[in-house]
Amino acid sequence: MSNQGMTAASADKQMAAINKKFRVTGISTGAFSGLTYGIYTVLVLLAGRYAPLAGAAGLLAGPYVCSGLNDLFAGIWLTIYNAKSGRIREMGRSLNTFPGKMIVLGSILGGPIANGAYLVGLALAGAYAIPISALCALFGAIFARIFLKQKITKRVTAGMLVCVVGAIIINWAKPEGSPNFTLGIICAFIAAISWALEGVCSTYGGAMIDTDVAVNLRQLISGIVDLFIILPIVGGLGLLGGTLSAGVPVIWLAVAGLSAAVSFVCWYKSNSTVGCAVGMSLNVTYAFWGVFFCILFLGQAITPTIVIGSIVIVLGAILVTMNPLDLIKKGE
Repeated sequence: MSNQGMTAASADKQMAAINKKFRVTGISTGAFSGLTYGIYTVLVLLAGRYAPLAGAAGLLAGPYVCSGLNDLFAGIWLTIYNAKSGRIREMGRSLNTFPGKMIVLGSILGGPIANGAYLVGLALAGAYAIPISALCALFGAIFARIFLKQKITKRVTAGMLVCVVGAIIINWAKPEGSPNFTLGIICAFIAAISWALEGVCSTYGGAMIDTDVAVNLRQLISGIVDLFIILPIVGGLGLLGGTLSAGVPVIWLAVAGLSAAVSFVCWYKSNSTVGCAVGMSLNVTYAFWGVFFCILFLGQAITPTIVIGSIVIVLGAILVTMNPLDLIKKGE
């Protein structure tokens, strides 16, 4: 009996150690996904400061050139990674399954629609669009209630109210020299809603498909739709050719694509180890990092509304997706 007791105790201890390691890995990768998406945001904005993107005419051509090239580069980086890992054949097989089709739907929602709207929002409202887009956690909770029949608890309701307060703070004072500020904020809201819908699709599809393969498909499909379907419609093919020949903005977008690829892979891996709620709450910290890096490297004006509003929205998003105490609890 004593040997059995010692064996059981030893097994429990080993399991606790494994759970702790999984939790540490999940939290660290989730936090890193937020950091790298903040870096991606700044790199895309930096690319947009070079000709011909800087002087691009029209509302949609510039953002969709950036979005399409960024996602295509991210897909290429991930294809190289998956080829070296022996997963390349899984991509074709996955597309023929229903979960794969859900990934395709999520790719369109999260790429051409959400990322396109996000970049338009950044172009019109600057860093103010970043924390507004982080409201995807709020909409994610709403859509989880509608489509996944998950209850909205008092904690989630409180987090939603906090997010709304943060959004009101950010929009309280319109920055000078931004005639299309309100339209930029609306685009950021569209991005938040679309990313939340992508979360519903990817939660189903990603549960049955390898996460590296799912993210690879997501980025490739998004880039292809942006460049070969949407861009011709908005008259941006000339701008695409000019950007490719310019060289410098393409380099920045290639690096941004790598950062976005790392961010999505880390986010999906975090979801698979500590759960979607904790993973999302850590990922939306990109709102803080994005604003911080814009202030640090791009000369974004520091105002009380953007600082306070960003912090409030990040805190509200964390509250929506999880109990903050879970971050410091040990895995049981």
